[in-house]
Amino acid sequence: MAAKEYAGKMLELDADGNLINLNDWNEDVAKEIAAEEEIGSLTDRHWAVINYMRKEFTQKGDAPSIRKLTKESGVDTKELYALFPKGPAKKAARIAGLPKPKGCI
Repeated sequence: MAAKEYAGKMLELDADGNLINLNDWNEDVAKEIAAEEEIGSLTDRHWAVINYMRKEFTQKGDAPSIRKLTKESGVDTKELYALFPKGPAKKAARIAGLPKPKGCI
C-alpha cells in the first residue's frame, strides 16, 4: 500500500494508484490527479463523466465500464477518449476517486 500527498493530505492508494478511502476524495484531489494524468484543466464535460461515475459507484458498488459510460453518461466514445486519453474508464475512475473498473486492464 502506498501513500501520496494530494490537496495537502497524505492519502492511501491501492496497487493501481487509486484512492483506497473514497471519502478522501474532493474536487481539489481530482484536479491534482488529473494533472498527474496529464489531463490538464477539468472542463464541464470531464465533470459530467466524473460525477456520473461517482453516482454509479454509489448506487451499484462498481465503477461503470467504458461501454456503460458511453451509453449513459451523455459522452460518446470519441469524446470520452479525447477527454481521458489512453484508457478513459481507468483514468476517469482514478480522477473520480474510485477503484479501477473491473473490466479494465
